[in-house]
Formats: sequence, structure tokens, C-alpha cells
Amino acid sequence: MSEQQMRKDPLAVILTSDLSGQCRGRSVRQADFEKYLSNGCGWVPANLALNPFGAIVEPNPFGSVGDLRLRPDPASLSQISTAGAEPTTLVLSDIVNQDGTPWDCCPRTFLRDAIADLKAETGLSVLSSFEHEFMLLEDDEADDDGVSTNIAFSLKNLLEKEPLGSSILAALHDAGLEPEMWLPEYSAKQWEVTVSPADALTAADRAILLREIVRNTAHQLGHRASFSPVVEENGGGSGVHVHVSLLDADGTPVTYDPTREGGLSAVAGSFAAGILRHANAVIALAASGVVSYERLAPGRWSVGGAFLGENNREALLRICPLFERPGSKPEKQYNLEFRAADATTNPWIVLGALIRAGLEGIRAQLPAPHVISGDFYALTPAELDQYDVGTLPTSLGDALDQLDRDTVVTGWFSPRFYETFQAVKRAEIEYVESLSTADRYRAYTAAY
Repeated sequence: MSEQQMRKDPLAVILTSDLSGQCRGRSVRQADFEKYLSNGCGWVPANLALNPFGAIVEPNPFGSVGDLRLRPDPASLSQISTAGAEPTTLVLSDIVNQDGTPWDCCPRTFLRDAIADLKAETGLSVLSSFEHEFMLLEDDEADDDGVSTNIAFSLKNLLEKEPLGSSILAALHDAGLEPEMWLPEYSAKQWEVTVSPADALTAADRAILLREIVRNTAHQLGHRASFSPVVEENGGGSGVHVHVSLLDADGTPVTYDPTREGGLSAVAGSFAAGILRHANAVIALAASGVVSYERLAPGRWSVGGAFLGENNREALLRICPLFERPGSKPEKQYNLEFRAADATTNPWIVLGALIRAGLEGIRAQLPAPHVISGDFYALTPAELDQYDVGTLPTSLGDALDQLDRDTVVTGWFSPRFYETFQAVKRAEIEYVESLSTADRYRAYTAAY
């Protein structure tokens, strides 16, 4: 019997995302999916200790003991196209105990709780979107002089890759992710895709699903996409820029105040100051791969220092520019961009950490950071000190050490959650250090 003649029963996949941003789960027949919506399916605590390359890290707090459930959230229902079959249904889940109570190590619950605490204490909510860069690995064509023919933002590249771009945008639309733009980026082989902003939980859910949909669509069209922060030695870096703005209880934007420096309102200034105060710890949660720190270096248009910047793509936090046309509403456009994250992290964790850090700033009524405009590298040492510009970790090990020292940030997690994160990431460092340079890039490229 040929593949075409075989009966195909469409699947539904019940999913979570782990500490390294890997999407994992279990599948059932779509015809049986309804009964799983209320009860979910079984899960194992030690799955949290999987590293990005598929191995369970030992020791971990769970071992072979315990059982959990993946409880689907119907609001996250989506789909992904599959060759020669009906689309596969996808649903994201909260990890719960057998009695239905929240599991203390669930990454999605971590974000849920951060959203709830911000709302309860301030009346505010977060509007967010994740802006993804990635590499198309076959895009290494060069002319006879060895010069790459990949031209940033060019119509040539867009047309040559068709129907890839139109297929990706269609797949994202069909999945309910509200795609915005698809474009060739600066680095050779690099592309970018963006989706519309949404509430914090939906935005992080979309980030998880987008990576899977883009990779799957590219694969079905004969391409290979990787969201690894760096895919080759001295190569360009791909990040995930996380955009955030604040809404009050009525849904009114409150991030913008034209009377203040940089247009940043007082409450948003405190929120930004909280992120910068805890930046060195949050980095470990936002960029948690060994190769992440090759991208996070001065001069790479990623992050040159821990500061709030305007018109500056070396800033950890950037005030995004406004399109000030007649009749425009700048308060709806105005947002902050966190530029250090990448696809080695879990979107639920990174956005939850940004919300919690911002809430710490609001609680402490921190003054807004100084807004640095123009060339960051033109600042003198005295000015860097005056503006309290911080340096960032230079390796994953350094970042994990700095995370360990920030007891405010470590206190956001249950002891088992935090212990597992450190164990997984320390073991990842040890494993990657055993690889050759070429194998290190291959491992991350394949994983992401």
C-alpha cells in the first residue's frame, strides 16, 4: 500500500514548552480530542529536566517519581499544516497536579501568576508581541567573488524565496497568530517575521507556536529554518525582540507621556527601571543558550549595555520610534523593546520575568532611567557611570552566577523550579564545552 493510499487520521497535539523553549507534548486522534479538553493527558515531572538536545539531566529534583497532567487551554487552540493530510490541531497547556491544582514548576503558570500579580497590585496589564529572527540555512549562495547574494530587505530575495514567505504568512494567519510582516534581514541567510500585539499570555503562546509553524512550513517547501541565536562561527545573530506596553484597567494605554523624558510615563519609567535593576539576572532567563552570548556583544546590533535607549539598537531596552503623522495616536504606538532574548528560552518565562521585574520597579517607585539617545559608544566613562549604564554577562555561566546572586529574581520561582533550571543549564554548558566548535553550532542549529 502506498503512502497516498494509506488512511490518515488527523492528529491533535497537547503541548507545553520546557525550560529551553522546546515544544513537547502528546498527540491523540482529532476525533477523540474533545474528551481530552477537560481532563488533559498524562505528563512526567522529569520532563522539565530535558535539555534542548533531548536528554534528561541528572540529577534533578524529580527522578522517576510522580505524575502530572497537561491541561489544555481551549483559548490557545491552533493548527499546523501537514503534507498530504488535514491540518494538525495544536493546543497549549498548563501543567497541573493529578488533582487539578497548579504545579509549582509549570512555566505557563509562572507567566499567568505574574500577569495576575501585576493586575492585582497596580490594575495594569501588558500588551506584548515577540519579533522573531531566524536563518534559512540553504541561503549561502555567493557570487564568483565569494560575496553573498543575500541582500537585506530586497525584493529580489523576497521573490526568489516564493512561495515560502506567502506560505508562512498564510500558515500563521490560519493558525490565528495575526501575522504582520515577513522580510529578509541584515545578516546573510537571516529573515524576520512579526505578528500583531496581544495580551501577555496570548503573545507568549503565539511566540511558541510561531517557531513551530515557520520551521514546519519551511520544511514542507524544501527549506530549513533555524532560530538558533548563532548558526556558524562569526556568523550573524538571531534574536527575539519582546515588545511591551502597559494598559490600565479600562484598556487605555498608559506607557506614553509626552511631557516626560523620552515620552515615558512615570509608571512605565518605574517598570523599565525594574527591568534594568534586575537585568543581569533576567538575561539568564531570556538568553539561556551557550551560543546566546556570542550574539550579546557590543557592535552586533543586539545589546551593548544595560540602559534605556532611544533610536539606539545597542540598548537592552529601546523606546520604539513613533510614526507621528497627523491624526496619529502615539499612546497606542508607544512601547518598549527588550532586545536580549532569543529562541533558547521559553517565552512564558521571559515575559513573566519581564513583568515581575517591572512590577518590582513599580513597587519600589523607582525613578525612570535616563534615556540615552544617539551613539552609545560615544559616551565617556564618566557619562556611563552618571547614567548608571550596566554591563551584561559575557557567558551563560556568568549569567547563571549573576542570577544566583539576585535573590529577588530567584524568589519568583518555587525551589524545585529554580533548581531544575540551574541544573539543566549547567549541564548544557558542560555538554557543549565537550563539543568541537563546528559541532557546537550544529547542535544548536538542529535543536532550534
